Amino acid sequence: MPGRTVGKRNRFRMVGAVAAAAVASLVLGACGSTKDSADSAGGGKGDGTGKVGVILPLLTSPFWQSYNDYVPKMAKSEDVDALKTVNSNSDPSQQITDINNQLNQGVEGLVVAPLDSAAIEAGLDQAERKGVPVVAVDVAPDKGKVAMVVRANNVAYGEKACDYLGKQIPSGKVVQIMGDLASVNGRDRSEAFRACVKKNFPKLKVLEIPAKWESDTAASKLDTLLNANPDIKGIYMQAGGVYLAPTLQTLKSKGMLKKAGRSGHITIVSNDGIPQEYDAIRKGEIDATVSQPADLYAKYGMYYIKAAMQGKTFQPGPTDHDSTIVKLPSGILEDQLPAPLVTKENVDDPELWGNTVG
Repeated sequence: MPGRTVGKRNRFRMVGAVAAAAVASLVLGACGSTKDSADSAGGGKGDGTGKVGVILPLLTSPFWQSYNDYVPKMAKSEDVDALKTVNSNSDPSQQITDINNQLNQGVEGLVVAPLDSAAIEAGLDQAERKGVPVVAVDVAPDKGKVAMVVRANNVAYGEKACDYLGKQIPSGKVVQIMGDLASVNGRDRSEAFRACVKKNFPKLKVLEIPAKWESDTAASKLDTLLNANPDIKGIYMQAGGVYLAPTLQTLKSKGMLKKAGRSGHITIVSNDGIPQEYDAIRKGEIDATVSQPADLYAKYGMYYIKAAMQGKTFQPGPTDHDSTIVKLPSGILEDQLPAPLVTKENVDDPELWGNTVG
């Protein structure tokens, strides 16, 4: 980083050697196997201290609002000095600017939730040039250097939604309201749902709405689709945080919002696990959701950025927190956190993060 003195660099080398021994047991216990390598980690300085920038993709979704609330709590529990979060407001270009602004403020680490899997490379390259490690949360970049991706298995999201709908609906039309296909999350969920239906439930016909994580777009296109296809039997919403309210409102306005168990009920599966989805499940308005772990995204985002700043790296394999670290085709490591299916049978489980927000 610019402005450092030679004395400070030497102090970091000394502290790094001590810290490597001090944290070895902690890191080994958390994720199977690790190794010391500041270069591999993306430029960790040795002692894990220093300011950490946290960049959000948006704050118009209850999911990201919850994540934002968890960040300072988890930063404190993981002993990370996190700056106030920055909101990129759904703009990939702004997100690159936000990264550069944080780097210019002298942060020692970055935790970023990318908006665009390809566009984020420009920001990651800037961080690499300055020797600042980055942890990506929720979305994996297509290219660029990150110490770890903290994410759930988004292919499983699409498969779980498909499996649930397919078992509830023998045949007919189902809709998937897709996310932004510029994001690996949108692609994974869409492709997985589509492939699962084709393979396992060939009597279902999938209609698709590309909505780019935009509530207004989802509402408008769903309204148009329902006008042409009033016989829809199921809906898969790829993000309840932005699609739940407009979907329910659109169905209600057309007299198509029937409670579960009643004639004409449209089976609805969502993704996110926000409290509003749980309430909708309890009311019978929707049937299921996949709980995307906002709390664990914040917790392990902080955990891995501290490890990266200490020069620690990880290897593929199981962890001690019910997840698995995998190597993506790009060579990037991803900690795939658990994301359970939530239905009326387990919606009141106190272990679900959506039941702890309050």
